[in-house]
Amino acid sequence: MDTAQIKDWHAHVYFDAASRDSAWALRERIEKSFDIEMGRFHEKPVGPHPMFSYQVAFKNDKLAPLISWLTLNHGDLTVFIHPNTGQDLEDHRDRAVWIGKSVPLVLDIFTKKD
Repeated sequence: MDTAQIKDWHAHVYFDAASRDSAWALRERIEKSFDIEMGRFHEKPVGPHPMFSYQVAFKNDKLAPLISWLTLNHGDLTVFIHPNTGQDLEDHRDRAVWIGKSVPLVLDIFTKKD
């Protein structure tokens, strides 16, 4: 697979009620450190994400700087990072990078038929 198929990337910062303030503080630091798109602050599981989370959307040229920064600054929070190639199941299941603890995703949302 050619890396040109990666349109962009998402990082999802996971948190719970006890780590909410830490997650918000990290979010503010990300916004000050990078010119990237921040998603909603979800205080409930959303989509394949089994915990509270927020999304950080970024282009390919921000991958190395952002992952490097998150690796050193995530604290006790878990960060799930995946490419966007248009193949959602594979992007979330097979092509993901975890910083901190990995957690099982709710992947059946990508295969359920209504």
